[in-house]
Amino acid sequence: MADSTIIKVSSKTSPRGEMGQKHLALGKGIAMRMWENEEPGGPQDDTTRDYETAGFVVKGRAKLHLEGQTVLLEPGDSWIVARGAKHHYEVLETFTAVEATTPPAELKGRDAAS
Repeated sequence: MADSTIIKVSSKTSPRGEMGQKHLALGKGIAMRMWENEEPGGPQDDTTRDYETAGFVVKGRAKLHLEGQTVLLEPGDSWIVARGAKHHYEVLETFTAVEATTPPAELKGRDAAS
């Protein structure tokens, strides 16, 4: 029998992560989060993550610096950051984006759907 679990999370009450992101729906193999109204700021250090990220820009603009390449992200754009890729973001205008991570990005104290 197929899994018939429905996961619904309201962004109005969803928990926030250490970097300010809102954690949205969380399943066994994927998690969603939202970066909402992120303001432009200073340069970030490169980072690597142990998950793959797919993102979609809702509003604003940012640059994604990835392994020596730079891509401008604008409303309607989507992108992928491969697991383990060295990268950082540079927010140019107040920025809102939704990301999905697989495997799910960790959120302490919150379990994936079982």
